[in-house]
Amino acid sequence: MLELRLDLLQTLTLAAVVYYLGVKLRQRVSFIDRLNIPSAVVGGLAFALLVFVCRDRVVNLSLDTSAQPVLNVAFFTTIGMGASLALLRRGGLAVLVFLVFAVAACFAQNGVGMALAAALGESPLLGVMAGSVTLVGGPATGLAFAPLFEQAGLDAAAVIAITSAVFGIVCGGLAGNPVGTALIRRHGLRARPGLPRELREELEFPAEYPRRELTVDMEREDSLVIRNLAVLALAMGTGSVLSHWIQQAGLTLPAYIGAMIVASVLRNLDEATGWLGIDENAMEFVGGVALNIFLVVALMDLRIWELAGQALPLFVLLLAQLALVALLAAFGAFRVMGRDYDAAVMASGFIGFAMGTTANAVANMQALVSRYGPSPRAFLVVPLVGAFFIDFANALIITLFVNWLS
Repeated sequence: MLELRLDLLQTLTLAAVVYYLGVKLRQRVSFIDRLNIPSAVVGGLAFALLVFVCRDRVVNLSLDTSAQPVLNVAFFTTIGMGASLALLRRGGLAVLVFLVFAVAACFAQNGVGMALAAALGESPLLGVMAGSVTLVGGPATGLAFAPLFEQAGLDAAAVIAITSAVFGIVCGGLAGNPVGTALIRRHGLRARPGLPRELREELEFPAEYPRRELTVDMEREDSLVIRNLAVLALAMGTGSVLSHWIQQAGLTLPAYIGAMIVASVLRNLDEATGWLGIDENAMEFVGGVALNIFLVVALMDLRIWELAGQALPLFVLLLAQLALVALLAAFGAFRVMGRDYDAAVMASGFIGFAMGTTANAVANMQALVSRYGPSPRAFLVVPLVGAFFIDFANALIITLFVNWLS
């Protein structure tokens, strides 16, 4: 049997090719594109399936994944840079209420997952992994926490993570519209009249948050990207020290938690003083590069064959989570956010990011407003919570559960 071992440079080169394959597959398969499955996940899963088919038949592949920890910390540090108190205040009370509800939903997902896993004779860790870790957190959070879950006793945590995350993304894209439509029709809800034409046109293609064009000039020593890379490195380095101190106190946590906390402090310090010149678009650019490479490498190294023994209980858990999120949206988010048309649109968006990604949430809401009328409040509240604040809160919640169950 041929054994093929790739070094770090070869692994990263292959990862770039696999990511581009994912981009082309999304362009050619409209179903994948409509569900907002990330290109990195599409390409990485396709490659992992190929490795699975060839294993012990044609070739066994070994990759150098030593770059993953740094890429992982870099991405989640950029998430910490989004935890802006000023942004939370600008969103108003509705953003705070929706965030509190989303945090409560994370606890509910993990609690239901643990209880059902125990009833099925499985480890409670499986219930948490198939809860907020991969559904609210998505594939990146699931793969980032997989080593900790394996250390705590959950076998094949990485395979479980990506299976749960992909299931959630697909279901989040499929279930949001039916629930939102049912709420609108059942309660006879209508969009608020009298919106200016400019606002109606803007809401046809709403942005997750305001954007500026990012010019990457790597030749200038004081360029925007270089300055933000320096701030990112400062947060990562200082955060590693903070994580070490926390671990010495006896807490189990992923390496990026300290960096996320430091990044949040730096972001809010910069908003108060302007000393650091942090730019959201530059941080998003760097974080996006780190995330895509991390995801592709992690998925290329996925051992699909390890899932066989836990496939059935995992499927049962995920179906239960889908039912839970739908109920939380219809009877929780809708009522908490005011029982009006905006609340129905937000309930649809909640299913999108509570089962998948913020992109799913926005797509769900776009489909509703294109049919029933614009909802500016929903497009302010849901993306702010889903794209900025819930990932930060969810990482702390997961850390709490891992320490509890370890």
